[in-house]
Amino acid sequence: MNGSTVDAVRPLLFSVVFWVVVAVPVVRYATGAELGWAGPIPQAIALAVLVAVWLVLPWDPGSSRRFVGPVFFGVCIAVTVLGGYGTEGPLLVVALANLVFLFGLRVGAVLSAALLITMLVTAPTLAGATWASSLSQAISLGTMFACMLGLASAVNEARASRQRVRELTVAEERARMARDLHDSTGHHLTVIKVGLENAERFRDRDPERAWAEVRQAKELTVEALTEARRWVRALRPLALDGRLGGAALAELARSFDGTGITVRFVVEGAERPLDPDVELVLYRMLQEGLTNALRHANADSATATLSFEEGRVVFEVRDDGHGAEASPGFGLSTLAERARAVGGTLVAGNSAGGGFSVRAELPA
Repeated sequence: MNGSTVDAVRPLLFSVVFWVVVAVPVVRYATGAELGWAGPIPQAIALAVLVAVWLVLPWDPGSSRRFVGPVFFGVCIAVTVLGGYGTEGPLLVVALANLVFLFGLRVGAVLSAALLITMLVTAPTLAGATWASSLSQAISLGTMFACMLGLASAVNEARASRQRVRELTVAEERARMARDLHDSTGHHLTVIKVGLENAERFRDRDPERAWAEVRQAKELTVEALTEARRWVRALRPLALDGRLGGAALAELARSFDGTGITVRFVVEGAERPLDPDVELVLYRMLQEGLTNALRHANADSATATLSFEEGRVVFEVRDDGHGAEASPGFGLSTLAERARAVGGTLVAGNSAGGGFSVRAELPA
């Protein structure tokens, strides 16, 4: 899952640029062209190290491996010094973009300026170039750096905006569910209170009726407790201890441990980030499916399968219970509406081999 997460947050454009940069010296060597002053062996070693670091290079500022970013930048500098095949500029752009993603725009701007100044000062001495040619190269490279900083800044802002939308969506959902919890619990407690007052009033005149009221209050207390526990699970946030996507769904599945139903959660395909609205549909779908399996289907086990396919994500929750005798209830109808709102579909019904299943196909 870690590997897929690295690839998921890595901008496609920078991946394309990187592999083109790596391919150029390989093609030049295969065709017998000059590779620069260092020769093929040092360059081959440098490129091998470059690729190895690239494969573990994080792009998420929250990663615990942010230190790999400066290492990658240093390797890019080494490849540039050993090179001479005309693709050093794009490689440095990718390295600086990575540092912007990991450490912010200011770090990228400072390093870009430092690189340009260093090139202007040292290029004529080291490479024998003229000041005019060095200035021309610096202007060209500076233009690329400026475009990179603008692009990286826009992507970072888009990610921040997406996170704000996610947080707002979750906050609104939790507020709605908190109101529902208040109404549900309040109703149960009101009925229990009235029943106990009746029991107190009838305890001398009609003891049998008084005990009936007590028994009903006891049953309602069990129902209220069960309902409260279900709502507590439902009110858990999407980002459980920093988890999102499949990790949040897996944590929700584990929260049903000890309830009498065995839950198996499976992820198929390379996981990638999902739209907050899509993620919310999946989360609520798993809650509804497992709650129904526990409360109504008399199921012993349930399996939730999250499949990442081309252009879509498919999620199915299937149990081994006795199925449903009537049409889906209000909860599933609401989920189907949510699925349609994000451009997907959701169907629910009895499975051919027994049990009940809920299946959604959503854009991803």
